[in-house]
Amino acid sequence: MSEPEAVSDEDFQKVCDFLYRRTGMLFTASKRYYVQRRISDRMSFLKIAYFPTYFSFLRSDADGEIEKFINAFTVNETYFYREEHQLRCLSTDLLNERVRSKRPGEALRIWSVPCATGEEPYSIAMWLLENWPEVDVQDVEIVGSDIDTECLTAARLGEFGQRALMRLTPALIGKFFTAAGNDRWRIVDDVRQSVQFTQANLMDRQETRSHGVFDVIFCRNVLIYFDLEAKIDVLNRLARMIEADGFLTLGAAETVVGVTSSFAPFPDRRGLYRPGQVPSMRSPSIAPVAGAGLRAVLAGR
Repeated sequence: MSEPEAVSDEDFQKVCDFLYRRTGMLFTASKRYYVQRRISDRMSFLKIAYFPTYFSFLRSDADGEIEKFINAFTVNETYFYREEHQLRCLSTDLLNERVRSKRPGEALRIWSVPCATGEEPYSIAMWLLENWPEVDVQDVEIVGSDIDTECLTAARLGEFGQRALMRLTPALIGKFFTAAGNDRWRIVDDVRQSVQFTQANLMDRQETRSHGVFDVIFCRNVLIYFDLEAKIDVLNRLARMIEADGFLTLGAAETVVGVTSSFAPFPDRRGLYRPGQVPSMRSPSIAPVAGAGLRAVLAGR
């Protein structure tokens, strides 16, 4: 089959509008090659030569094409212990403060969204096991969510290349990973099973609400792909999913300042925010994976 035809200006805008409505991701003319390349890849895979035929196929969600199309546009570049200062803050300040407001036996809930291929939620688990003394007496639930189903499959497998481990010391790699061959490493089963992975589209109200309420949400390096309207929508939704005295962490290039009053910056803590005047929405927690939780990791060691 020959190379699929290039999309017209009108069709390019149709695709961008479709992606925006579904995901909140904003693509403009400056990203035309990026968008065209991914459309062409999907059309070639399906052996569809003409864009109108493919777009009808996409909109009908034949063979689950919407999910596959969205997967092609997600950016999943990350590594273990990224922005380590936020992990340090988690163990020295944030969780200790949250523990004081908990009833006996009540779980601490941490959400990593988007979690890509699992480096961030696994980093949280590893960091707490190494650096938070209370981890052996507190019930900690870690949930990693992403819109990309292929990423979630990889996250559950827990195998990583050398680049993902570049910030880890040899001692940490030896403690938390086993060699999987071909310069790849697999995270140990105890840690892998302590994290629950779920699909979540931050633009989908029902899909996010079903995850319940969290003490800390890591939502790093995704808002940079949204326009102002989508950022406001997502941040207001997240504010209803954090306990009233919980915490939100964003990436270094992101801020809530000038975007919404649902969150306020935490003094002297870069990338850290607390909910504003948004009522907490208490929903039932999602059921943890059997055997999940960091205390289970310690018990097995």
